[in-house]
Amino acid sequence: MGNYLLRRLLQAIPLLFGISIISFAIMHLAPGGPLAGYIMNPKVSPADIARLEHMWGLDQPLYIQYLKWLAAMLQGDWGWSYRTGRPVLSMILGRLPATLYLMSTSFLLSVIIAIPAGIISAIKRYSQFDYLVTIAAFMGVALPSFWFGLMMQLVFSIKLGWLPSAGMQTIGLGFNLLDRIKYVLMPAVVLGLINMASWSRYMRSSMLEAIHQDYIITARAKGLTNRVIIGRHALKNALIPVVTIMGLDLPAFFGGAAITEKIFAWPGMGRLYVDAVFSRDYPILMGVLMLTAILVVFGNLLADLTYGFLDPRIKYE
Repeated sequence: MGNYLLRRLLQAIPLLFGISIISFAIMHLAPGGPLAGYIMNPKVSPADIARLEHMWGLDQPLYIQYLKWLAAMLQGDWGWSYRTGRPVLSMILGRLPATLYLMSTSFLLSVIIAIPAGIISAIKRYSQFDYLVTIAAFMGVALPSFWFGLMMQLVFSIKLGWLPSAGMQTIGLGFNLLDRIKYVLMPAVVLGLINMASWSRYMRSSMLEAIHQDYIITARAKGLTNRVIIGRHALKNALIPVVTIMGLDLPAFFGGAAITEKIFAWPGMGRLYVDAVFSRDYPILMGVLMLTAILVVFGNLLADLTYGFLDPRIKYE
């Protein structure tokens, strides 16, 4: 296990290095730039533009800019925001807990809904419940998340008044569990909508394959109850491909968080990223992209380690 972990961590280094090069190049080669807003302002002179360009290092060759950024980042200096002048690392770390809170809640909610729905659909194949879950899954995949979020705000906040439309907690109120649940419920559902739909279908297919294996037939012949057969024998094997999909879907949580946080005014890293995109704030964009890449790499590593728990035959060497 130790050698496997060390090998995977070493493999992550060139992967993150490649991600940083591609992200940096695409970002700087895209039309516009941090100075676009100043160039269009008639009150800003060309001398002011040149001074800002020199101060931010944008007048240097692209590879020099990248090497300076990489050297500083490896030393813990992620740069300074062009828009606010604050350290990028402190801005990201200030928003990271809110994003992780939203993502973990959405992930947990997706698992709680998708896994049981897929299992029951497989056990009661072609039943009314199976058809209902199938229709709901297709709708979940087809509905755009931004539209679904706006519709939830319209129904549950404006029409019914059951849930708050935006924010993370009631201003002036200390920690209150019920208050936090009310605020996180809609963003978590919107963020996990596609995953709930797809995971339930994968779980159904995987469980259908598992319950027709020879060892399940043998367990039934021994007189074991259906609950024991599903819970102790079929479930672990059926979860292996689903865990793989969950690991691959981690980037979708990060990407969806940007849209969801903007819709619900959630004070997280995704909202910070969207604001940085519109202002061409390169240091923040690179910081968020790299932190996201690191979390995705370690999330996939965690998914791989979960295989050993689900299937004792899997050995890490």
